[in-house]
Order: sequence, then structure tokens, then C-alpha cells
Amino acid sequence: MPTPPPALPGDLAEATRDDSTLKRFLHGLPGVDRVGLEQRAADLATRSIKKDSKLWAIDTAIGMIDLTTLEGADTAGKIGALAAKARRPDPDRPDTPPVAALCVYPDLAATAAEALNGSGVGVASVATAFPAGRSSSRVKLAEVELAVSAGADEVDVVIDRGAFLAGRYGQVHDEIREVKAACGRAHLKVILETGELATYDNVRRACWLALLAGADFVKTSTGKVSPAATLPVTHLMLGAVRDWRDRTGLSRGVKPAGGIRTTKDAVRYLVAVHEVAGRQWLSPELFRFGASGLLNDLLMQRRTQLDGHYSGPDYVAVDQ
Repeated sequence: MPTPPPALPGDLAEATRDDSTLKRFLHGLPGVDRVGLEQRAADLATRSIKKDSKLWAIDTAIGMIDLTTLEGADTAGKIGALAAKARRPDPDRPDTPPVAALCVYPDLAATAAEALNGSGVGVASVATAFPAGRSSSRVKLAEVELAVSAGADEVDVVIDRGAFLAGRYGQVHDEIREVKAACGRAHLKVILETGELATYDNVRRACWLALLAGADFVKTSTGKVSPAATLPVTHLMLGAVRDWRDRTGLSRGVKPAGGIRTTKDAVRYLVAVHEVAGRQWLSPELFRFGASGLLNDLLMQRRTQLDGHYSGPDYVAVDQ
């Protein structure tokens, strides 16, 4: 049975009553101090972690990865190989944690679900005419239903950026709610495609719009548009879910995706999570990395921490 979004407090429920009240609420959110946001993100990015915490950070980041392949040339064989890597990222180091999920197109969700059965690794699927989101609501909902029926535990959907930028907030809100209902018990990650939203104020509004409509996660990007994930945007989104929790008591997650490739990058994001949202968010239930190449660097750095010397890429299986 579909799982409806929790009831919102009265003032937030009133904000979604119609398009005009939604617009008034979203445009009434505090404006973003661009200089302050970017300066804080830059300052926190300079922080280092103690050497004895490095392995913890690496393992935490590995456990937060949505290992992703979203290419037209994806095959069942490639999905099987990635599923094996998701379950045991480093076969020579069985203490390496598995990743959080494997993210694929809807037509390959059943293949991923079969390969990951019993592993504890989730199956995520993109939907709603990913990455552009240019299709009818009927087609988008059918794609979500296909992914869920094939075994997806999580569904990553894109908002209609054209409607959002045109100020048709009610249309975007209602479509997300319909998608949430179609997800049933699957978690819903709403992709804002922040690189197309033009301003930080728009990113904040899009975050709140997605949360009001029932998103379990807000996600930066499809990875198909530049810029994708950035630290300032992720800071802003972490602040939004923190404020949402403070206002509603409901914890929601953040997923930066696209362009995060190194262990140093991942550590910077973990520092941001801790400092902006709080320790509670240092968990795959509330923070994910949408990445593919990042895992290889994390595995190489993990071996370096354990062995005391740099192993190099030849000792880690590189995705094809």
C-alpha cells in the first residue's frame, strides 16, 4: 500500500493550500547571503581530520555511496559486476563496508534487485524522464511504478525545472506528491538539478518545495549538467533539512551528486554535514554521495591507511 507523507503542521499545510499560498510561502523564506554562504563553505573545506579518524571517514563515506551507472550502454552484465562491487567493494579486504545502494535505470532495476538480494545494499532507480524531466505526468508515474515493481527500494526523480523557473510551484508540488504516492514504501529522492536553478534563493525554495511535497531526500543533481554538486549548494541544502527537522520534527536527507571524485572531496562534505546539519546526518539514512569514480579513490586511500603505503589504481577494480 502507498505510504502517505506525514501530516504537516498547520502553517505548513496552509502553505500548500493553493499555488498563491505556496508562492507566498516560498518567496517569504529568508534570502541567501551568497558571500557568507560561500565563505563558510570555503572555510570549512580547509579543515582537516586527525589521522586516526581518517579510516573512520573513509568507511563512513563508502557506506554512504549510491554506486551509479546511468549510461545508454548499460547491460545486465555491467549491472551484475557493479552489484558484486557494491556488496564487497574490496574483495581482498572483507572488512570494507558495502555501499548504500546501486543506482540504475528502471529497466535494469530487476537485474540489480536479483543481484543484490539479501545483501542489505539498496536498489535505487532514476525515473520521471531522467535527466531532463520532459514528459507527461502519466509517463513519469508509469516509470516510477515500473521501477518500484521491479524491486527498487529508492527512486530518484527530477523536478520540472521549466515549471519551477516559470513560478508554477503548485504544478511541481503536485507532481512530486503524485510521485511520492506511486513510490509506495520506496524512499523518494527529489533531484533539483541545482546547476539549472541559477540562484541560491531558488535552490532554497526548491528544497522547501520538495520537502513540503513529501521528499525523503533532496538531491543536488543528475550528474548530467554542469555545475553539479558544489559545497555551497550542499551547505544550503543541509541547512534546509536541519530547519525542516526543527520545524516539523521530521528528519530528511541530502544527496550531493556529480563531480565528487576524491577522498579529500568526500571528507570536505562529511565536515559540512557535521557542522551544518549535525552528527545525526552522518548516516546513509540521511546522507548519500551520488558517485561512481569516488569509490575507487576511497578504496585506494583505505588500503594506504591500513598498509602504510600507496597501493595505486592497479590494485582496485576500476568500473568499465
